[in-house]
Amino acid sequence: MSTTAAQYLQHLDTGRRPDLPETTAGTLRLDVRGDGGTSHWYLTIADQHVAVTRSADEAELVVRADRAVFDQLASGERHLAAALLRNELTVRGNMRLLMVLRRIFPGPSGARHPRELGQAALAERDQRR
Repeated sequence: MSTTAAQYLQHLDTGRRPDLPETTAGTLRLDVRGDGGTSHWYLTIADQHVAVTRSADEAELVVRADRAVFDQLASGERHLAAALLRNELTVRGNMRLLMVLRRIFPGPSGARHPRELGQAALAERDQRR
């Protein structure tokens, strides 16, 4: 794995993130289990910005998983929804924020947005005509 969850969250850009919905605001806590204990990461989302601190405060959404699962999410090796369906993580609270968390973690390397794929397919079709 190239990036751990701790490294990713420590260096998470706190600037504007246009990929996040403008109207979404909330708090998330990531409970990362490992090494005989649990570390807590607290994310505050507002106005397309994400602030990250280390806190065990209550949050609107709490996501719990082993360190290995969070490390795979941070490196793009695992998708959040797949981990949830495989029961590799547990979630309590506002599920709307889970979809925002999906946008905060990177996707797989080499992944492309569906719109890009559609535009490329249309361009290729137009060239064949």
